[in-house]
Formats: sequence, structure tokens, C-alpha cells
Amino acid sequence: MSASLLAGCCTAGAAAAFLSEYGIEGMHMVSTPASEVRATVSHDGRWIVWGSRDREGGAGGGDLWRAELIDGRWQDPQPLSLNSPGEDLDPAFAADGRWLYFASDRKGGAGGHDLYRAPVGADGSVGPQERLPGPLNTRGNESSPVPTQDGRHLLFASDGHGGAGGLDLFVSQWQDGEWGEPRALEGINTAADEMEATWLGSGTGIVFTRSSADGQAMRLQLARCQAGGFVEAGVLELSFNTPEDRTRGPGVDWNKPAELLVSGIARAPRAGGTDIYRMKAPAVDGSGDCLP
Repeated sequence: MSASLLAGCCTAGAAAAFLSEYGIEGMHMVSTPASEVRATVSHDGRWIVWGSRDREGGAGGGDLWRAELIDGRWQDPQPLSLNSPGEDLDPAFAADGRWLYFASDRKGGAGGHDLYRAPVGADGSVGPQERLPGPLNTRGNESSPVPTQDGRHLLFASDGHGGAGGLDLFVSQWQDGEWGEPRALEGINTAADEMEATWLGSGTGIVFTRSSADGQAMRLQLARCQAGGFVEAGVLELSFNTPEDRTRGPGVDWNKPAELLVSGIARAPRAGGTDIYRMKAPAVDGSGDCLP
């Protein structure tokens, strides 16, 4: 497949026939000479939101950006109005499109990076953010919040709730108007950093990022639900997901749940630093008893 075909095909409206192992997402609109990471697509396929630490035109050291699907292509990229002078990253739409979840180290939080959400209007506008209630946010860092399709559970990373070391993955259940005490995913957390996870299916599996011991490399891993807990199921099959690469930031496309957005550096097509690519979501034969 030619680079020109890949550059044009891989939007939320792309035909499955154009998808091979990977295709770049929104060449020159979403993926640019800057470094883009972790994208999410709304349930109606109309909006994509992603993060970037170095894209010009934002408000701070890390910003959230949005583009609209027009005539089958992502167009009119704009920074979100909720961006702060700090870092605002790790976006994830709720399945119904009503909320946008993200992480931020803006002033007024509990510690380092905290978890927030903001209401999303029918026109794609984003309202004022609110810090997630309950015991999720700590004096440490919380990141990459992703709700399940029914909105009853939240997957996120933290270094402030104990765990196996560094950033670990946790899940919290919505109870009595707030998020409950987080539970560590003990089957996959290690002394390395586990972070930036997203759900597969209705919680039968997850894709997550694990860093190398020195933090210089990142690799996407699979886990499946088995007998009430998540266990590792291998490395995500992707040509640029090697031990030497920095492949990270899996994101959910609620409009096309059989597809996955990931961030990395492929040989081609390539727009700049870390780009966003689209791939078929892996099939995971997990059980359905990991989420109460």
C-alpha cells in the first residue's frame, strides 16, 4: 500500500479494506512533525481528541487537541479550551460521548497529575473540568483514565496507591455517587512502570504500556481476564512494538470498537516524532469475571 493511500485512509471513516498492520491517523492534521500520543474517538465517530507535549499553539507543556471528521478526513485541529499552563494529557471519551476523561497537573489538584473529566456537548464543545470524586487522586501521580463501556469501572495508572513499584494499573468501581477504593491489577503490575491501558471488549482483556527498567523504551502488552484476575497474554503484535521502541498510549475508538489507536514511530508512513496509528484490535479470549 502506498504512503499516499495510508495517509488518506486512516480516519474514523476509513474502510476496513485499507487497514493492514498499521496506518497513520490523520496525516498533517492529527499526526504532524510534533509528537502526538494517545488518541480517543467519540461514539459517533465525529471527533478525535489526542495529546501532545510539543505541538505549537497550545496553552502549556502538554495539551489536548481535537479534530472533526469532515468528508471522511480529520480536519480543523484545535487545542481544547480546558488546557492549562501545566500538562493536560491522556484523553479518553466515555462510551456514550457525554464525558471526556483526562489527566492533568494543573493547580488545585491533590498532588502531581490527577484525574479529571469534562462534559462534551453535541457540537463537540467541552465544558468546565471537574476532578474525579472519591479516593482516586493522591499526592502522587494518576494518569490515563479509561471507563468501561457501561461506565461502571475506571481503569487508570498511579504511583500513589502502593502496588508493585513505579506506576501500576488500578481499577475502581462507581459506587454511591463516587469512585470506590482502587484495586491493583496484581497479575500484571511489576517493578517497572505499567500505564496507559485501555479496555478490550467489555473488560475481558486490556492493552497496556510497560516501560523498560531504564525507562528508555516502552512496549505494548496484552492481558486477559482469567478466573477473576488479569494475567499477561503476550506482546501486542506490531512491527514497531519491539524491545527497543517507544510504543505506547493505546486508545479506544468507541465508534469502531474492533480497532485500536496506538502511538509510536514506524518506518513508514511517518509524520514526525511519535505519531498515532490505527490497527485492528487484538482478539483476547478472556473470561468475563474480572469486574464486579
